[in-house]
Formats: sequence, structure tokens, C-alpha cells
Amino acid sequence: MKHLTPLLLLACGSFNPITNMHMRLFELARDHLHQTVVPELKLLCGADFLKTFHTPNLWKEEHVREILEKFGLVCISRAGSDPFRDISASELLSRYRQNIYVVRERIRNEISATSIRHALRKGQSVKYLLPDSVISYIKQHNIYTEESERKNEGDLLQPLKQRGAMVNPLND
Repeated sequence: MKHLTPLLLLACGSFNPITNMHMRLFELARDHLHQTVVPELKLLCGADFLKTFHTPNLWKEEHVREILEKFGLVCISRAGSDPFRDISASELLSRYRQNIYVVRERIRNEISATSIRHALRKGQSVKYLLPDSVISYIKQHNIYTEESERKNEGDLLQPLKQRGAMVNPLND
């Protein structure tokens, strides 16, 4: 049996709700990295997330630089996104392109959390798009319905709490 190097992937994104495609990201990244590099820690994202590095006031340049320089990034392709164009469009991403691993998903799976939420609001089935446990949780807590959306309209997510202090991740 082939010896595999331990691998730690840190993923970011809304996972709202978590879909089978979100889970697939980990499988694709693991397979790619085991075949190409000796990884330690990498940030895992979908190609659509890569665009957020260009969003003003969302990321601090020094944070992106630290992620790319010290750890690297694994970016899974997605229809409608061009990660190579996004990398080329950014001076910072271009500078560290050798630490950005773009993994091509050969089996198209365009599950989108946004589309899932839309279907749930309309009362449509999401069976086989989400793990059964996630569907059960959504039903049990009555979330992503028209009623819950109306009830929460205008509410902002609460700031994160870190060691008793309030933290605003966008102003960190």
C-alpha cells in the first residue's frame, strides 16, 4: 500500500447549506495534492471564491499574502469561473501563482448553495443534492423557507466571539 502524507485542508465559504459539492472539494483537493506535492496545510476553495480576493475591504492584502506565501491555496474549478484569469488579474495572486494549485473537476457538479436555498424557499426537493442529515436539520429547524426568510429579513449575522471579546472579521 502506498504511504500517504498527512494532509490538512482548511476550507472557507458559506457552506450555507453544506452541499455534496462542498464535500467533493475535499476529495478532489486530497487526490490532487497526494499526486503532486507534499502538503502541510492549504486553504481550499472553489473557483468562485477566488474572486473574493478582489472584493474591496473583504480581505486585507497582508492576510492574502500570508496565506499564499506560507501555506498555499487549492482552488477547484467550476463552470462559469476562470481561476487562471482571476489569478492573472491580481498582482498579488500572480506573484504567488506557484503556490496556487488549480484542480480541474472532471465530473461536473454545479450544485450551488444559493440555488439550494432558492429551491428550498420554493418548497422544491433537494434530495441527492445535500446529505440526508443536512436536509433533516433544515426541515427540523424550519430554515430556508419563505417564512424564515421573511422573519430574518434585514438581520445581520452576529459578530464572532473570540475569548469573550466581540470580533468583526471584516475589520480585523
